[in-house]
Amino acid sequence: MSLGRLVLLACAATWALGAFAQAPAAAPDAPPAADRRPRIGLVLSGGGARGGAHLGVLKVMEELQVPVDAIVGTSAGAIVAASYASGMPLAQIEREMSALRTAMLFRDLDRGETPLRSKVNDAINYVGPEIGLRDGGIALPKGVVAGVSIEAVLRRLTARQRAENFDRLPIPFRAVATDLASSEMVVIDHGNLAVAVRASMAIPAVVDPVELEGRLLVDGGLARNLPVDVARSMGADVIIAINIGTPLRRRDEISGIFTVSDQISRILTNTNVNKSLTELTPRDVLITPDLCGVETGDFDRLAEAAVAGEKAARAAAAELARYAMPPAAYADWRAALVREPAALRGHLDAVRVTGAKRVNPEVIAAAIRTQAGGEFDPRVADEDMKRIYARGDFERVSYTLAGDPAAGRVLTADVVEKSWGPNYLRFGLGLSSDLRGDSFFTLVGTHRATWLNSLGGEWRNDVQIGHADRLATEFHQPLTPAQRAFVAVRGELAREPFDLYIGGNRLARYRRGTYGGAIDLGTPFGNSGEARLGLYRGRLKLYNDTSLFNGALLIPNTEMAGATARVRADTLDNLRFPRAGYEADVQVYASRRQLGATDDYTKLSASVGAAFATGPHSLQLHARGARSLGGSALPDYELFSLGGFLQLSGYRTGELLGRQMTFGRLVYNYRVTQPGLLDGAYVGVSLESGRIGDSVTGAERSSLRRGASLYFAFDTPLGPVYLAYGRGDGGNQAAYFFLGQP
Repeated sequence: MSLGRLVLLACAATWALGAFAQAPAAAPDAPPAADRRPRIGLVLSGGGARGGAHLGVLKVMEELQVPVDAIVGTSAGAIVAASYASGMPLAQIEREMSALRTAMLFRDLDRGETPLRSKVNDAINYVGPEIGLRDGGIALPKGVVAGVSIEAVLRRLTARQRAENFDRLPIPFRAVATDLASSEMVVIDHGNLAVAVRASMAIPAVVDPVELEGRLLVDGGLARNLPVDVARSMGADVIIAINIGTPLRRRDEISGIFTVSDQISRILTNTNVNKSLTELTPRDVLITPDLCGVETGDFDRLAEAAVAGEKAARAAAAELARYAMPPAAYADWRAALVREPAALRGHLDAVRVTGAKRVNPEVIAAAIRTQAGGEFDPRVADEDMKRIYARGDFERVSYTLAGDPAAGRVLTADVVEKSWGPNYLRFGLGLSSDLRGDSFFTLVGTHRATWLNSLGGEWRNDVQIGHADRLATEFHQPLTPAQRAFVAVRGELAREPFDLYIGGNRLARYRRGTYGGAIDLGTPFGNSGEARLGLYRGRLKLYNDTSLFNGALLIPNTEMAGATARVRADTLDNLRFPRAGYEADVQVYASRRQLGATDDYTKLSASVGAAFATGPHSLQLHARGARSLGGSALPDYELFSLGGFLQLSGYRTGELLGRQMTFGRLVYNYRVTQPGLLDGAYVGVSLESGRIGDSVTGAERSSLRRGASLYFAFDTPLGPVYLAYGRGDGGNQAAYFFLGQP
């Protein structure tokens, strides 16, 4: 062959190769080749607790041996989609999700992990959110719920993730969210599965948005609740879409600001769903379960939603069966999907903290029980995150587990400090009436300045006006990064009622005024208790209110000074309506002339309580007592009182006064409604018994007294409300209204 012919052949080959390389690729929605099965994309829409229906549909698809080649989810759909895409068996997903409860998802604070210093706030009926003070203005949280509890559940459901690229999961996966700043749809295709799903289901103004790669992300349902187009972009030839979206409310169901806000959200969601439905073709399968009665927040009804999903899928079985695989081929596909990944537990080489700016990372690290050199346990790590969040310094807490070429296997706790901190305001309200003359109100304001130094120094100021007036300030200074010891310096000015009754009739009312200061040295016992030793110095004066006699004639102006000792413990799960745990508080005050006091005496007071529950039934036991120690009687300004709702119901508030007191109470509650964002509603009954010894209003009052009450209580955005009837021996009875903690 001549050289010329070789050149011509080479040129022709080069031209042919170039033309082949430049030929256009097949369109994504082109029909599949005849020799291969269609690529199936599963689209799971959002709808809150209605997402349980997705489990029922997947159950039928597995029975029919219909595979999934790509899966996309929005909000609740993203939860199921991410779990299934990561290879978790459907039965395990069902078990994990069956434990979900509305109260669990919408309660970030586990009271068992809350420091005791924060638990005392539960006795104050705060109304509204915590307000931040920043740059001369005020700032508010971005949501009611931070999502810490939600994220812990999501981590369990996505525990099989081994790759950050979602295309490398057993089933390629996408989560859909909405950019809060631009309203654009955001398709999340990499990163941490739990965080991706958490962003997809962040209901605006309810759950805090997720900041991810510079975007502020919220619930994907606002942009694309049924993301058919996303599945198409992943190469799906056939779409199986499950639409569980919530229908619009009827006119008679729109009755307030919350239902109006919810309806607006439903309008936005339904509008984009209708658009997505037009993108379906005759080859696609649309399944719309009948979820009438299951609301988005009814996570206690996930099983009911799953049954509805299964029923709808069986009705569409003929359409689904068109895409079934041969049994042997499906068995191979299924085995590859659920193959057990490398063990999640294993040796941990390092623990790190990122994101802390004001907060000392050493303090955070001291709260983490997961330690380098030990075995990693995901449940312990989840508890660590809840404990860190319960400190009250962060708006989001999460963790990642990854390999580091230099450090080995590393757990990184990532925290986001409150954007509205570190100075806070809270306001509270309390109301009570026995409907026969004793009506009280209380207004409360609390200011906290946190992280004033690297050890976590905090300055707190409280103002209270109404039934009792109080102005208090305290500086609390931890002494070590681990915060195993502290010094507290406090001052207080207070005036509270001091009433004298005879025969159930109030004879006189005074105001017991005190002012003074104290310094305490203490140590906490984990999050459930603390012990303090301290010194107190102050003065006391009895002011006239409604009395014919000058208060100074009853109690002269008094110097108060002494040593104090106090031990407290509190493991109750809920102070308002407790169902588990106990509490105890023991105090000793030794007044001594050597320290500047008018009188020498020693006062002991103690209280204990416990709660037990099964199903909707709960019992609370409470006992307390107080008396003098040693041979010295307590002076007239150190008296104890009983009377009022749950304090010998039927008697007037503070009617019984004396130098010794014992009291016991048994309360039974029946939970009428399930808790959610609020604690729900209860019907309760109490049996009470008490004794006032060394009475100041007659020796006959030293006998044992009894009381009982029947009440209906329900939680509201303003706090718990009690409507009660109380009856005591001797014909004493009263009706009560309470807003706040009795």
